[in-house]
Amino acid sequence: MINLYALSYAELAELLTEYGEPGFRAQQIWDWMYSRRVGSFGAMRNLPRSLVEQLSANATLGALDLAARQISRDGTEKRLYRLHDGQLIESVLMPYADDRQTACISSQAGCAMGCVFCATGQMGFGRQLSAAEIFEQAMAFARDLAARGERLSNIVFMGMGEPFHNYDASLQAVRLLMQRLNIGARHITISTVGLAPQIRRFADEGLQVKLAVSLHKADDAERSALLPVNRRWNIDELLDACRYYVSRANRRITFEWAAIAGENDTEDEARRLGRLLHGVRCHVNIIPLNPTADYEGKPADSANLHGFIAILRQHGVPATVRVRRGIDIDAGCGQLKTAVLANQQVG
Repeated sequence: MINLYALSYAELAELLTEYGEPGFRAQQIWDWMYSRRVGSFGAMRNLPRSLVEQLSANATLGALDLAARQISRDGTEKRLYRLHDGQLIESVLMPYADDRQTACISSQAGCAMGCVFCATGQMGFGRQLSAAEIFEQAMAFARDLAARGERLSNIVFMGMGEPFHNYDASLQAVRLLMQRLNIGARHITISTVGLAPQIRRFADEGLQVKLAVSLHKADDAERSALLPVNRRWNIDELLDACRYYVSRANRRITFEWAAIAGENDTEDEARRLGRLLHGVRCHVNIIPLNPTADYEGKPADSANLHGFIAILRQHGVPATVRVRRGIDIDAGCGQLKTAVLANQQVG
């Protein structure tokens, strides 16, 4: 079966020529897919029945198989997809009160970075996703939102995997999101654990896509214990790459800080972080830890975080605490897959 989302416009036109269809059919189908965002060939009402039947027999609108789904009280929706080879990936839709609809999508099945507090890092690496597999996670949400008169507004590459470890496919997916879903570059964020050469390469792309860097510790030894990638590119190398990005892109960079009680939420840690980031055009996004079964750390207390932020501001470093979404479901990266496999609901 041919996944039409994996085809370029030229490839779609070539396929229809093979079917003996006139040239304008490609534009009709393209419009149904990406402008009207229908979910079936039968909904493409200006196509002849013979073509609908041929497409239904030989092609699909997407290749992701929904294996599990959870919806939080706050409206956050978590999806677990099975890929053609049995690999499992997750994506999340987060609605906000200001009408934003943000999709968090995966770039890999599993992850090779080994971050000790992350459920995905704990499960290891499966394989790279194709650009089409990355794009389709957002497309599925966009299609469902369109059916109820709403619009997907933002994308974050913060799901399973390290986007810069799958650099070419991730950047190709970014361009697909911009071209096919009309999502502006400034409404797309790529999150990385700190692959310094790829940060520099990304800075030279000329895109206005936002960059978020997972920092979590201001000391090399302590950061290496949490994020093994720090042994390859330490904090100094990482910050050099981040400064290069800021200068080339002329954009503020975000540093993500998974706040762990007693580990990195202390006043001393805030002072170290403030000194480290002083003078860098940045914002610190503090995210209370999502607990996982294989890591003993707990989320930081909100009272501590208010003091933490105050100290950062004394050093000229702005910071906010991100509201946790989907806390009543398995909303953290890799947690739904872990839960489902534990319950033997997925083979």
